[in-house]
Amino acid sequence: MLTVKQVSERTGVSVRTLHHYHKIGLLCPSEISQAGYRLYDDDALERLQIILLFRALDFPLKDIANILNRPDFDRNEALTKQVELFQMRIEHLNNLITLANGLKAIGVRHLDFTDFDVKKIDEYERKARERYGKSAEWKEYEAKRASRTDEQDRLLSAEWMNRIAEFGALRDLPAEDERVQERIRALRAYITEHMYTCSVVTLRALGRMYAGGGEMTQYIDRVGGEGTAEAMYRAIEVYAASTVE
Repeated sequence: MLTVKQVSERTGVSVRTLHHYHKIGLLCPSEISQAGYRLYDDDALERLQIILLFRALDFPLKDIANILNRPDFDRNEALTKQVELFQMRIEHLNNLITLANGLKAIGVRHLDFTDFDVKKIDEYERKARERYGKSAEWKEYEAKRASRTDEQDRLLSAEWMNRIAEFGALRDLPAEDERVQERIRALRAYITEHMYTCSVVTLRALGRMYAGGGEMTQYIDRVGGEGTAEAMYRAIEVYAASTVE
């Protein structure tokens, strides 16, 4: 058995926090000594490990308590889910690191943080729904999005920005360059996998939208560098001309 002080020294969790966990019923002592000391056994320490992992994932204490206190709580299942969530965070951070390196490589000196504004993405989606809401592509997009979590959507948004940054690094190359065309093939595959079936006709329409001026063009050029939207349009046209469906 360990005292509160010993648990604190071993885990780095403050005595005050352990007292709070006891107060709210999240982590109760295994027993109370005759002298009134809180004592914790191995089962309590194991529970504390699970709590700390959930806290590292930013779960509120109330939600953690609800999970751990469920009659059907399964420790191994909880650990499996935690590993999945940590892996998603790692992937998200790697995407952001790649994006930052891409922006650094193309010489961006100032990052407009409106590029990370979810409200802007929501506005694009609203306009797209008004224009394409009855199309088969939009219905497919909504079905795929409904199957994703908010965290997965955030990861996809970061990946989309990363793809723009990667293309921006190649924007001064000829549209026929194999490296440029590989980016377009990857873009089409990405859209088909995560959004909707991207035919050549649809891809060309997207290219015209990218370079058509307005907020979408500005957004792409901010992330990829001036001229990225126009370069994407030219590369898509070359790709379409050489692709038979």
